[in-house]
Formats: sequence, structure tokens, C-alpha cells
Amino acid sequence: MDRFAIINNRKRAIIALIHSVFFLGVAGVQLAISHAAPFSLRGEKVVGGIVLLTVYVIVTTVLLILLRFSRCTKERLYFAFCAASAGFGLVRIWLGDPVLHANVLRVLLLFCAVMIGTGILRTHSAPVPSEVEAQ
Repeated sequence: MDRFAIINNRKRAIIALIHSVFFLGVAGVQLAISHAAPFSLRGEKVVGGIVLLTVYVIVTTVLLILLRFSRCTKERLYFAFCAASAGFGLVRIWLGDPVLHANVLRVLLLFCAVMIGTGILRTHSAPVPSEVEAQ
């Protein structure tokens, strides 16, 4: 059986899956309505840009740390997809994305994370085979 280090029970798998689905929805809405301009210290939205940039840096860093400490392949894939998606979000804030290439990749990566997260949840939801009595 897979030895999970971080998503090691059903409750954590549900929480991870909820986060993935939520951020997939956010990325999908951004894909539909947003054309990001490059980050600039001039203009009206400087504070909002700095806040978003800071959030993406923190989230990407935390996800990379979780990727580092994850053990099994499913868990590593899950955190790799989430970290890559956050990284593309960071690139999108920093450089802008008027033609939405980075956001399409974010949606695809988060969709893959949702699929892997569903698999992890199913792993934790599967009945544990009973131990055979040795007599």
C-alpha cells in the first residue's frame, strides 16, 4: 500500500480535494474573464498586485515544501501539479498573460491535481483488508 506522508488519512484527502476543486474553479473563472497585465509599481492597482504576488510566492513555496516531504508517487504528483499551477499563477501575475497561455496551463494542471486527489481519496476510502489470523 502507498505510504502517504502528508495526505495520510481520509479527512486530509477530502480537504486537499476541496482546495483543488475550489482553485480549479478560480482558475477557470480567470480563464474566462481575465487578461492579466504585467505587474507594475505604477498605476492604480499597485497594492492589489503586491498582495497577489506575495500570496502566490507563499503558496508556491509551501507547495514545493510539501512536495519535498511527500513520500509516495500519488502524493508527489498531486503536490507537483498544485505547485506548478501556483507557479504559473505567479508567472502570470509577474509577467502578465494577455493571450492566456499560463492560465490554460493552470487549469490543466489543477484538473490533473483534482484527478490525482480523487484517486488519493479513493485509496483512503477503500476498505482495509482484514488481517489473516496465523494459528
